[in-house]
Amino acid sequence: MQHSTKTQVVVIGGGFAGMACVRALRKANVEIKLVDRRNFHLFQPLLYQVASGALSPANIAAPLRSIFRRQKNVQVLLGAVKDFNMIDRRIVMEDQSSIPFDYLVVATGSTHHYFGRDTEWEPLAPGLKTIEDATEIRRRILTAFEQAERTEDLGKRASLLTFVIVGGGPTGVEMAGSICELARQSMKQDFRTIDPSTARILLIENSKLILDKYHVSLSEVAARDLKGLGAEIWNETRLLEIHPDHVIVSHDGKSNRINTNTVIWAAGVKASMLGKKLADAIDAPDRIDRSGRIAVDSQCAISEHPNIFVIGDMAAFSLPDAKTLPGVAPVAVQQGDFVGKLIAKSIRGSRPTKPFQYWDKGNMATIGRSHAIVEAGRIRMSGKIAWLAWLFIHIMYLARFENRILVLFQWFWNYITRNRTARLITGAAEQNVQDVTEPH
Repeated sequence: MQHSTKTQVVVIGGGFAGMACVRALRKANVEIKLVDRRNFHLFQPLLYQVASGALSPANIAAPLRSIFRRQKNVQVLLGAVKDFNMIDRRIVMEDQSSIPFDYLVVATGSTHHYFGRDTEWEPLAPGLKTIEDATEIRRRILTAFEQAERTEDLGKRASLLTFVIVGGGPTGVEMAGSICELARQSMKQDFRTIDPSTARILLIENSKLILDKYHVSLSEVAARDLKGLGAEIWNETRLLEIHPDHVIVSHDGKSNRINTNTVIWAAGVKASMLGKKLADAIDAPDRIDRSGRIAVDSQCAISEHPNIFVIGDMAAFSLPDAKTLPGVAPVAVQQGDFVGKLIAKSIRGSRPTKPFQYWDKGNMATIGRSHAIVEAGRIRMSGKIAWLAWLFIHIMYLARFENRILVLFQWFWNYITRNRTARLITGAAEQNVQDVTEPH
């Protein structure tokens, strides 16, 4: 790849952080290489709606080349990063090619964290980070209903109609609410043998409250609304084992077996494995925390390498109270914008010294149709007003105008008809169906 005399900025990752950084450099006299293993930006906060059939994958994804087609100083490169060459200032790709950089921004996000049980649990309890994850979860949920319709074994039917969500954070709560609405509203008249509304949706949370990062009053409202949709909530419950046809949990001091064929993981995340490779490349393995994040300084840079930045879910950015910023989209966007502007000023010879400061605009989570909670400072809202605020914010954060129109129309149609039109079973579902077609 021919080297230019312009300053080379390499941004790894086209998520919220990487995209915000590239946009902040739109007027800078630089050449930007945006590297990602996918050719699209994914709006992860709405993945659960793909998983529950409310939206199609294309509704919440946009090609990176389309997003940046008018920003002439950006070249989008499809590929996976293998390693870092700090001596020559190059990133090494999996195909053994390399890309030089003067400034490097690493923003490859996070993945599922099974707390040391990855090999055993990940195949049985998919998480929700990619489009493939969402369509796989959708396949498992819908296939479970299809299998229940065909089996005459009442015990097996009950197991098929039991859905266990592990983790009571925003993803787990939103997923549980969506499955409740899918079973009790969208599909209530679709079957002849089973009644989908009898499905058991069980949310398992280790803490005393679901959404425990919110004010207690909002957590309690969310629990009440979720139970109103038909979900069961088991607080102070620890997952012990996951098996193909059941899970074992510790609840009320006792070991409980729950027969289920569908488990969804929403209990934890860890930083991308690229973080460890970067830490090894700079000979600083002690900078990695338990979640795989890299400790950065007040400007989101590696202390000994001021031209290397780590942002978003990969960064362990410490606050004055010794806590670290959470891995959420607003943090990623603000860090990306900050680093992009900082690089632009550095190129002009006036690198600012002010630290990154996160402006917490609040948090929100949706429980279901017309049910959401919003917390912004002392402002706390729930119910339909909070739900409308949630809708508006998520529409505005979608990458392209076309996506906003598509999602807005789909939501409007779903609201009126209570139907989820993207209920498609894709993937290797045929093998699963065979399980219930054998003669008794």
